[in-house]
Amino acid sequence: MRARLAEESGEPAAALSALTAVSSLAPDLPGLRGRMLEQAIEAGDLVAARAAALRLWTAGERRFDAQLVLMVDAMRRSDWKAARDYMAGRADKAGADTIGRLILPTVNAWIDVGAREKLPERHLVAANNRLRPEPSLSLQVVLVQIATGRPGEAAALTNTITLTDRTSQLVGLRTAATLDRAGQDDAAKGLRARIALASGQREDPMLLLPDQPVSTPRAGVAQWLGLLADGLARTPNGGSKVPLLFARAAHWLNDQDWAVRTTLVEALDRNGQRAEAMALLGTERAPLPPVLAMRRAELMADAGDLPGAAKLAEAAAEDSKARSLLVRLADIARRSDDRQATARAYERLEATLGDDDGDRALRGTLLIARAELLLQADEWDAAQPLMEKAVQLRPGDASILNFAGYSALERRKDVEQSLARIEAAWRQEPKNASITDSLGWAYFLTGRTDDAVNLLEKAQRGEPGNAVIVEHLGDAYWKAGQKFQARYNWRAAALLAEAEMATRLEAKLRDGLTPATTAP
Repeated sequence: MRARLAEESGEPAAALSALTAVSSLAPDLPGLRGRMLEQAIEAGDLVAARAAALRLWTAGERRFDAQLVLMVDAMRRSDWKAARDYMAGRADKAGADTIGRLILPTVNAWIDVGAREKLPERHLVAANNRLRPEPSLSLQVVLVQIATGRPGEAAALTNTITLTDRTSQLVGLRTAATLDRAGQDDAAKGLRARIALASGQREDPMLLLPDQPVSTPRAGVAQWLGLLADGLARTPNGGSKVPLLFARAAHWLNDQDWAVRTTLVEALDRNGQRAEAMALLGTERAPLPPVLAMRRAELMADAGDLPGAAKLAEAAAEDSKARSLLVRLADIARRSDDRQATARAYERLEATLGDDDGDRALRGTLLIARAELLLQADEWDAAQPLMEKAVQLRPGDASILNFAGYSALERRKDVEQSLARIEAAWRQEPKNASITDSLGWAYFLTGRTDDAVNLLEKAQRGEPGNAVIVEHLGDAYWKAGQKFQARYNWRAAALLAEAEMATRLEAKLRDGLTPATTAP
């Protein structure tokens, strides 16, 4: 029972301890070793994972997680024969095992590198499609060739590889660093140029990590398992256990690999192990790369330490021109209610923008974000020009039209123009609950009560938990004479309301709707 409670509470170390106690009393309890293996993997306890995996394996339970743990343990001991035997131990299932097919060629190639076999890349070549070769597998061939002292062959092959997807770009970065170390500067430079062309303006966090070469069997298998973990974590509706298994295995093989550590951090966070994810991003051993320092700041913010997160995020982005880091800095500063830090982040971000369509769209969004900060400080005169500039820049952007129109309407500024802008936004996105609420409220304020009720009812169906929408509809019901419905809505809104709204709702429930208690 203690083990089950610990498992359900996300405490794998405590669950493993309880299961170990059970095993001393009932070692043959069905399913026990499998649960011990799973909890050991979640807890990061390789010794316990190996013991459980070995018992399962020798008992004939040849599970994939046991196979992977035993292979990792053998590679850590440079026991290449054992590693090869473990990888062949489920050969009868490999034909139907998609995950096995993903790892076998690369792992077997690197095992052969460690065992000093001839042409270890033959596993990869045999698995690759000759007519349409998989670029990430071809790049693994390059890494294996460099590791076996054939940099010339590796450079020649590199120049023929076309990068078609994110995985090949990530492997390509590691390959370029490895080519550099091997003295193949031209091939490395050409590969980096192709990566930049293929990735375009995308600033993938993994692409912002420091270059690290791959030159040993453990490093080779670790980088591949880490990439697989990252890809599996991105699978829609996928679980958290398999990516964590791959990420753990990769980290056990090479805990100095920044990309592997990044993947394990994400796998742990996804599995509800935020404290352990943060521990992996400690700065005791070496300073974190900026992109990982920013990730630590986000985890701190998620844990509730917003002031500390904002301070760390600003330090992480201090010397960076990476737009994605500045966006993340602004988000953390905004969450921490530090308006000055948020404004600084917006200004730095705006300074990176050009004049293409994507940058113009982002500039409009930033103008609105800066205006929102000013409105929070009740500085309408400073915010209004920024909103007008955003509308001029993006006249067809529904979110900008809605924000500018509603912000003016709240303050009863230029009601006709505000209404026109909200109507234009709603015509573009009639299913957007926020815009529908804006238009319904605009109709309420301009005396079109029946139209207001219809739209606000639609908005509430779209977002029934939005206290602002619920209160708006209550006000509209009161004005339409539906006082029972009005009070029902106000009571519902009060369950969701914060301080200022709660006070206003209390007055309405007591006295009915008055000009002083009408929603803003």
